[in-house]
Parts: sequence; structure tokens; C-alpha cells
Amino acid sequence: MKNALRLITILALLIAALPTVTASQAQEDVTLVVWDINARDVENEVADTLAQEFEEAHPGVTVDRVAKSLDDLKATTGLALASDDGPDVVQVNQGLSDMGTFVKSGLLLDLTPYAEQYGWVEKLSPGIVARNSFTADGAVFGEGNLYGVPPLAEMVGVFYNRDLFNEMGLTIPTTFDEFEALLDTVVQQGMAPIVFGNLDGWPGIHTYSEIQNAYIDRTYLDDFVFGRSEVGFNTPENLQAAEKLVNWVDKGYFTEFFEGVGYDDSWGLFADGLGPMMITGSWLSGELANLGSADTFGFFLVPPAEAGQPKMSVGGTSLAYGIRASSGNADLAAEYIDWMMSARAAELWVAAGFIPVQPVDASLVEEGTLFGDLVNAWTWLNANDAVGHYIDWATPTFYNTITASLQELMAKEITPQEFVEKLDADYQEYLASK
Repeated sequence: MKNALRLITILALLIAALPTVTASQAQEDVTLVVWDINARDVENEVADTLAQEFEEAHPGVTVDRVAKSLDDLKATTGLALASDDGPDVVQVNQGLSDMGTFVKSGLLLDLTPYAEQYGWVEKLSPGIVARNSFTADGAVFGEGNLYGVPPLAEMVGVFYNRDLFNEMGLTIPTTFDEFEALLDTVVQQGMAPIVFGNLDGWPGIHTYSEIQNAYIDRTYLDDFVFGRSEVGFNTPENLQAAEKLVNWVDKGYFTEFFEGVGYDDSWGLFADGLGPMMITGSWLSGELANLGSADTFGFFLVPPAEAGQPKMSVGGTSLAYGIRASSGNADLAAEYIDWMMSARAAELWVAAGFIPVQPVDASLVEEGTLFGDLVNAWTWLNANDAVGHYIDWATPTFYNTITASLQELMAKEITPQEFVEKLDADYQEYLASK
């Protein structure tokens, strides 16, 4: 008996002497596969830095980051999420066509428990939470469980070249009529005012939507995107916006041969001074700030019909980080998402000229700079509940329908009336299937 007790005591002492294994140390030889949309130089550098720092804080963990373009991400994410060796973490386009479809197919993990654990919801406004939420069956958009967490704020507006504005005697417009008068002034001086490339299809959505938002209101847009109140797309306001877009083509407001110009080429042309303005999203700010001095480029929102009145702008957030439902590294994946939502991540994004979803310290914002313009615009949109939607979220097939239809519309292969009828047919078919 004494020998048995002595043996138990020795074993207990040996066990106590073993080194303590931490959670990070227990994750040896783990590869976390991450797909994101940070493909351009500046944003890729920020994401790489954050991934490397995550590895340093998690010994034995390797982050396999794959940066993709939006088109590539949309084309490959569905199959990848359905694969057992797909990405653990992936940025997903919100809306029914992508996130909603993945939720319905059981491919995305419900992040609600992790959101509560890490306090993510406290960093997001209710509207942004709704844009990343679905019921568990994927049938209802805008409520239910949280399936994505976006790190950056996004809005579409007008980037402008301050030097060209000064040379042409241009000033920032305060009404939509003044904006069109400004476009006419540039044309009269022999230059296309808006640098534009629609080979990829999706830039046309943003340009049309910025015109559309001059005619519609918040209630209609929310009802349309969330599939409520039996609204449709064949409305006088949407038709008016389509007619205006064709009118802009006729007046020479866009870069010549824009149908064959890709997005990355178009912003390169803008940066080179081909035209004074480009309608696009705040995600481009880091690249432009990196190319010029702090005051080379500026930003303003497409103005409303009446000065000082709220007008929605396309926007919300960047694509959201989600977790593959079948990932064997879900807890580690959630840690990675939290890392990308940290104060350190916000600090790096601000330094690179991007607006984090989290509030920005006013001391970091210099007035008269591109970043200062962007922060002021985002603050105004939030304060006036004027952050609009990406309308391609409306149905699972709306993105494909609207990109193709806009290309046809701007090439005058279909009329504005045929355009709204095509989109309404897509929308009504979706409503009937719910």
C-alpha cells in the first residue's frame, strides 16, 4: 500500500513538473487559410502586416493569405466553401446573391456566439449588422443570425483631381444640377469629365445607383433590397435614372471607349490625369494617396437635388469576413477575424488612408486631405442616415442581370424602359419564389 502511494505521489510530481501548454502552443502546425479582397498594393501590405503579426502572436500558426479580385472571389467562393479544404476565413459579398446563397446552402458559420464573445456588434451600427444578417435558412435578409463582420467602411462618391479643378476653374457642386453643369463645363474644355471603365460590369452599378439615389428615398431602397412591401424596379424614378445615365453617355461625360476599359486600368488613367473626376468607392483612397501628395486628390459625395438635403450614397462596408461552416479551425478563425477588427488593425488602416468601421480618432484626420474628405463624408452619411445599399444585393441573380443590362443600356442596345423591365422581371421572379 505504501509503495502504491509512493508511486502515485511520484507520478503527481512528474505531471506537475511538465511544462504548461498554452492555447497558442497547442495550435502547432496549424495552417489557417484566408481569402480576402485586399489585392491592391496598399491594402495588401496592411493585410500582410496584420497576418504576420497574428502569426507572431500564435506560435505554430501559419496564415495562408490569398488576395483576390472581386470577380475572382465571387466566381470561386461558392465551390471553395463547399470543399473540406476550402478557406477557413473568407471575405463574402453581402446580399442574397452571395452571402444569402451561402447561408441557405449551409456553407457559412453563424458568427453570433463569436460576436458576443468578442464584442463585434458593439463596433457596428444596427444597420451594418442587418446587412450581414440572415435567418438560418437564408430566406430572410436583414435579420436573424450574423454571418459576416466587415472591417472597413465604404461609400461611393466622386474622387477629383485638385490640380485639374484649379486649372479648369471648377468648384465642388452643392446640388445635382450644379454637378451636371460642372460636367458640361469640363466637356466644353475638351475633356471627358468622368474617367470610367465598365469592362468588368460592376462599376456601372455604382454610377447608375448614384444617379438613382437622386430620385428615390430611404423607404423604397430598404424595402427593395430587403424584399419587403411588394415593391418593384419598374418605377418612374428608376426609369428616370436610366434615362439620365444614357443622357450622360450621349453628352460625352465618360471616357471614350469605356466599354472596353477595365476598372484597374480606369483608376490608373484617372491617377495619370486623364480626367478630373471618377465615381467610385472609398476603397481606392489608399492607392491614390500612395501615388500623390496628401492634397493631390479630394473626394465629395454626389450632391442632392437641393443643397444641404440628405441624399443617399451607395455604401456601407467592405466585404465581410465569414467562416466556412465545415472549417476545423473555427475558433482560430474567429480569433483572426477579431484581430482584423482590433484597434491595431484600425491604426494601420487609417495610416494607409482607409476608413475602419470603428470610429476614427479625430486627431488622426488632417483637414484638406483626401482622407479628411472621406472621413467627413462618412460622418455626414451616418449622421443623416444616408448610407445606401448596393442594389445588386436584392436577389440571388440581380448582380448578373444588372451588370449585363447596364452594359446593354450604355451601348444603346436596349432602351431605358427595357432596362427597368429586365431588372423588374428578375426581382418579381425572386419574390414569387420566396
